Amino acid sequence: MFDFSTFAEAHTWVSLLTLTFMEIVLGIDNIIFISIVVNRLPREQQARGRTIGLLLALLFRIGLLLSISWIVGLKTPLFHLDLPFREPDFGVSGRDIILFLGGLFLLAKSTTEIHGKLQGEEEEHGTGKYNTLSRVIFQIIVIDIVFSFDSILTAVGLVNNVLVMILAVILAMGVMLAFSGYVADFVNQNPTIKILALSFLIMIGAMLIMEAFHQEVPKGYVYFAMAFSLAVELLNMRVRKKVPPVELRDVKAQSTEQP
Repeated sequence: MFDFSTFAEAHTWVSLLTLTFMEIVLGIDNIIFISIVVNRLPREQQARGRTIGLLLALLFRIGLLLSISWIVGLKTPLFHLDLPFREPDFGVSGRDIILFLGGLFLLAKSTTEIHGKLQGEEEEHGTGKYNTLSRVIFQIIVIDIVFSFDSILTAVGLVNNVLVMILAVILAMGVMLAFSGYVADFVNQNPTIKILALSFLIMIGAMLIMEAFHQEVPKGYVYFAMAFSLAVELLNMRVRKKVPPVELRDVKAQSTEQP
């Protein structure tokens, strides 16, 4: 089924390293989502939730790689729509439906999380309505399906050998498993970083919806914006450690103290 002789060629290893790096980059948004959702679990279940979530993503991607013909078939229009803002007979494929629903899910979930943070929602571990492992795993499965399609379509565009794709996905997932705990702790221990991460997920959700309507957004711009915003916030965090916080004066208290 697999041709192992291709690993005797240098370009195969170059393709493997390139694709592994791309899979890690594309998996960052998945790690962010998993870190935020898993934080709803009791602390003793969080590592288990992250591991299960990433392993499910690995299984989804390997399964999809073994059904590339089905993936390609998802680009075939299932039906056509006459939309005023698109070309006549706009073809809607299975991929479009998955991206659209996944984008809506990301928008709804991220907006709900931001609303909870701004409203001071109680976030003690093990409390709230999303504290069961089964519900968290269900949310991870939903978003894994969407992110897996994005990852697999990128792999198919870069490499023709299925074995190289599978090895790249396994290597990338191993790296993400090794560092997912550190990423989760960093995001959850810094409220501003968590809000920034949720904003990233909103942007990714909007991008998925645009792709569902065949409006391709260069991912390089998206990842550059994410990296730039993160760098600015890291600088702000360093500045906040050195500069004492500004103390707001209570005008009412001062007026009562004056004779």
